[in-house]
Amino acid sequence: VQLQASGGGLAQAGGSLRLSCRVFGLSFSNRAVGWFRTAPGKDREFVAASGSKGGSVKYADSVKGRFTISRDHDINSLYLQMDGLKPEDTALYFCAVNRRPIPNREASGYLYWGQGTLVTVSS
Repeated sequence: VQLQASGGGLAQAGGSLRLSCRVFGLSFSNRAVGWFRTAPGKDREFVAASGSKGGSVKYADSVKGRFTISRDHDINSLYLQMDGLKPEDTALYFCAVNRRPIPNREASGYLYWGQGTLVTVSS
């Protein structure tokens, strides 16, 4: 199983980026998926998660109302639309596939991880 994340880059504060994650070797339609991030000098933190049917989503308080997680089972991909970016959103972003269908905020519940894509937001 491989997860290939892309879409990171440099954005100005207030701007937008859309992260993509393609999953190979596994159909994740019956599993939750999520995004996490690691900022410089900080621990990995939860960003967003989506349940297997896509209707149940969770967001970190710091991104609620600005970020949107989505998934496309037809092409085995998940996305993170990031609007209203802030300098504190600068981090390496990771996509992940959970063991179970219910979304959760704990990294330990995620079995497969992508390699990370870097997002840098300038002020």
